[in-house]
Amino acid sequence: MTGQESTESSARRGTYYILAVVALALTAGRISVVTGRDGTTAFLSANDRSRWCTVASLVEHGTYAIDTQIEIVDPIRRHIHPWQTIDKVRHLGPDDQQHYYSSKPPLFPTAVAGVYKVVNLATGMTLTQQPIYLGRIIIALVNLPLLAIFFMATLGCIERVGKDDWSKRIAALGCCFGTMLLPFSISLNNHLPAATATALVAWLYLGTCCGDPSTEKSKPARFTSLWLLAGASAAFAAANELPALSMLVFWFGLFAWKNRSSVVPFIGGVAIVAFGFFGTNWLAHESLRPPYAHRGNGDTIVTLISQTAESSEPGEALKREITDQLVQAGLVDSGSQIQLTPSDEDARWRVRSNHRQFALLRSETGWSLAHWDDWYEYPNTYWKDGSRRGVDRGESSRFIYFAQMTVGHHGIFSLTPLWLLVPVGFFMGLTGGPTESRRLTLAILVATTVCFLFYLNRPLIDRNYGGVSVCFRWLLWFAPLWLIVVTPTMAWFKNTQARRGTLYGLLALSVFSMSASLESPWQSPWIYRFWQFLGWLDF
Repeated sequence: MTGQESTESSARRGTYYILAVVALALTAGRISVVTGRDGTTAFLSANDRSRWCTVASLVEHGTYAIDTQIEIVDPIRRHIHPWQTIDKVRHLGPDDQQHYYSSKPPLFPTAVAGVYKVVNLATGMTLTQQPIYLGRIIIALVNLPLLAIFFMATLGCIERVGKDDWSKRIAALGCCFGTMLLPFSISLNNHLPAATATALVAWLYLGTCCGDPSTEKSKPARFTSLWLLAGASAAFAAANELPALSMLVFWFGLFAWKNRSSVVPFIGGVAIVAFGFFGTNWLAHESLRPPYAHRGNGDTIVTLISQTAESSEPGEALKREITDQLVQAGLVDSGSQIQLTPSDEDARWRVRSNHRQFALLRSETGWSLAHWDDWYEYPNTYWKDGSRRGVDRGESSRFIYFAQMTVGHHGIFSLTPLWLLVPVGFFMGLTGGPTESRRLTLAILVATTVCFLFYLNRPLIDRNYGGVSVCFRWLLWFAPLWLIVVTPTMAWFKNTQARRGTLYGLLALSVFSMSASLESPWQSPWIYRFWQFLGWLDF
């Protein structure tokens, strides 16, 4: 590195520091005044309330069940339930009673509960008593460090992949202010930790596998702890965003391809997070599957013979056989009474005996009895057909869904025009540059395609653009990876005033969308709201 390059690098790093500090200060300011719509908590939506319920219940009641929290009533306005959430499930607990639980994977809320416990011991305050100020303190203690790590890691990646001083500075602006992560930094959610973990593993890959080959081969032992951290980071991203499993596989392949010494520590890091993910899930639900995976019927208990499939309603003979079979299987006590009620699903009835539930299923071949595994069906559930509202009703047309998630009211490109450079970056990254760079670009391209197709082909109930949120939030964790892809392309814009103006425009529009969303990430995008004003949307 020449003296001029060294001076430029030092000055540029100073710019990175200033941009990151300003973005963190902006976020801290928003956190310091964040208040829910009813003015009683620092919780902004059903989504983050679901996690807050778990955090509070763990520390204050020693259980993952959230019944106590969702029953809290505002002492003045008795009709307000400030902790109530639609993002909950209901199933049998270890005490043989039905309980409500958060529908979110419990790993991250459990970690946040650890932070809350320390604050509780230091201050004596509880979230139930001080849901505004204590909530803000915990958000700051959790999200600001995560955001700082995201900036540090992503800016480190930009410094490595950028081609010149000017383009690196523009990419740094995009990193700090041009993505939709800042609005999500004022709320408790899974998207910020997933993006931070992804940025960290990308930085570790570029630092340990794309440097001086002689250094990598001569001193592989010094990278062992970094590879362990890389594996844990990749797994933590997947623990918070299930489709990030695709990138976890690619990260393993990328590290192993470059240096086989990384395999064991990388797997070790994955194993640590996997143990935490499945372990907390078992503690919370006595199941290895996360709660959102329980949306159907459980294993079949027995095939019933008392009634033919032609009968559309279960009769008394079938009801007696159900009771006998459940008693024989040891699932209910002898002499227990059962109740049959129609389910929200066609050709299914709910069988209840005390607090236990089973599913009676009718098919073309006959009747069968199965374990109950639909944790989203409970009294007054929001998630049945006819109860969901707005975008939660789902988009029936996959073509329209694809258009809206790319260039429409929840569009990745329309809300963050900076991402219009991503396809160009993929082309440039695959046709030139070092082998390691092309390999990484290909992995990001395939993972992006897989996730696009995954969400495009979800059932109707899941084709809701991520619910009421300021963007198509399920792909936010790609932000550091897409910045790695687009940063080299920015050097091309430096050469003429028209090109520079185009890039400034893309960046400015991206910052506009971000700033329009700073009040809360749990509101419809500004484009969606504007189209509603124009009368273009009927929901």
